Amino acid sequence: MEKAGSPKSHKTFWSAEGELKINEFEEFKEIILKAGEIFKEGFYSSKEITLKGKKDLVTEYDVKIEEFLKNRFSKFDYSIIAEESEKGEFNNSIIIDPIDGTTNFAHQIPHCAISVGVYENKKPKYAFVYNPVLNEFYTAISGEGAYKNGEKIQISKNDYFQRALIGTGFPYSSADNSDDLELVMKRLHNILPKCQDIRRLGSAALDLCYVAEGKYEGFYEINLKPWDVSAGMLIVKESGGEVTNDKGGEFDMFSDKCIVASNGLIHSKLLGLLNFDK
Repeated sequence: MEKAGSPKSHKTFWSAEGELKINEFEEFKEIILKAGEIFKEGFYSSKEITLKGKKDLVTEYDVKIEEFLKNRFSKFDYSIIAEESEKGEFNNSIIIDPIDGTTNFAHQIPHCAISVGVYENKKPKYAFVYNPVLNEFYTAISGEGAYKNGEKIQISKNDYFQRALIGTGFPYSSADNSDDLELVMKRLHNILPKCQDIRRLGSAALDLCYVAEGKYEGFYEINLKPWDVSAGMLIVKESGGEVTNDKGGEFDMFSDKCIVASNGLIHSKLLGLLNFDK
């Protein structure tokens, strides 16, 4: 059986520089596949769970996977930005979410993943989103397309919003911030009657991949962190999709409140519905 994330479809004639690039990409992928073994072990085991906030969980496997990745990635000349520990300077950087969808992971719901975005001069270079439980490995190299288990993926071609499936998420801040809760509910009230349906599955990294793969026509969420989206953003763009903030401008993962991703065909309609009160 072929391993997840097989490189077979990255068939390009490479220069010497390109050969180094693809070799580095493959090294990253092999490290993440190894981290997936720890992920699967933890998924099926009893876990020590602590709270970072009223709703935000962390398990010992978040820490184990992050430490494993940081240790293996230290061979590369990149700073590290990681959810549970290190926050290096953003430039040539590896951005790590050891388990995106920790609540799902803790409850053995298999919508969770390792997310790794690699950036060079603050621009996306490689993206990896790996769900070891379902053996789904989404990857992208800037300028080379997006892939799932080595097969090229593309966005949905549906341009009719009433038939659009939209993904979203609920921020942990909703436990304390009534403004965020009100915004979430108003946007649901405005969008749900006008699309086919809305899904809230609990992993932004995978939700973005679902847009890239054509399962969703669109996705939006507020209050995400860079490690939630650093990989998925590139995967969406490389599949032919569009990523902006909720004003339609370039999305800044360090400062913008809301990310909006889509197949591009329903993007303006989705933005209009998100900005119902403006």
